[in-house]
Amino acid sequence: MPVAGILSGALVWGLIWYPYRVLLGEGISGPVGTFITYMLAMLFGAFMLPRAWRELPQAAWWAVLLVFSAGWANFGYVLAMLHGEVMRVLLLFYLAPLWTILFSYWLLGEHLNRYGYAVIALSLSGAFIMLWEPALGMPFPQNASEWTGLSAGMAFALSNVVSRRSTNLSVETKTFSIWLGTALLTAPLLWWQGGVSVQGVSGQAWLILGLLGVALCACSFAVQYGVTHMPANRAMLLFLFELVVAALASYFLANEAMGLREWAGAVLIVSASLLSGKLYVE
Repeated sequence: MPVAGILSGALVWGLIWYPYRVLLGEGISGPVGTFITYMLAMLFGAFMLPRAWRELPQAAWWAVLLVFSAGWANFGYVLAMLHGEVMRVLLLFYLAPLWTILFSYWLLGEHLNRYGYAVIALSLSGAFIMLWEPALGMPFPQNASEWTGLSAGMAFALSNVVSRRSTNLSVETKTFSIWLGTALLTAPLLWWQGGVSVQGVSGQAWLILGLLGVALCACSFAVQYGVTHMPANRAMLLFLFELVVAALASYFLANEAMGLREWAGAVLIVSASLLSGKLYVE
């Protein structure tokens, strides 16, 4: 069940950028679409809320950290995938095994073995090769979307480690934290942009929003069940399925193809994630 939960989440997140792009074409911006779909996810998951509301006030700062890390992981992912090149953003997002190692050390007391150092070396080498532009100097992300994807990957790694650490929280409460955190982080941006306007939204757009809400409700619960019952580094290994799904989807749905340099960086980053499954607690 934990494996099935994580793989189902990887499938949804490998494809979810596309309906958000369709909504953007319907005049629904990324923040508005994200806010509505996550509020719908909370509505569809309402049967979980009583237990979540009882647990959250007693969970101290771990719940707060989970709310905001999971919230930015989801909101940042949507923003980055809407406006960036899908596979470049996703590969930066999937530097997450590197951040997982660091967060696991700080929050779970897990120490590196030889595979851990290999993960760090491969992750950084892959990012260096993929991002290196001789004319632009240092190999940093080249635009706001890539920076957003990188930071969302860091938040994703942190949320998985915190979820693993928060043994006192139920899966229902952890799932609710994702929806709550995403809505909370989206709200200030929407307020700054003038609020949420749904005037003129077509029936097709509402159907897409509703289906996204259902999918997010189901896959959030499935993923939280998986990461709660599986070591963080091994869970990250299974999330690699998202790269396969997104690569196929970006090619067939967005006509995007990676160059040789991106493929070389991808091989190293994926190899790092594969090695992360061999990490253990010392």
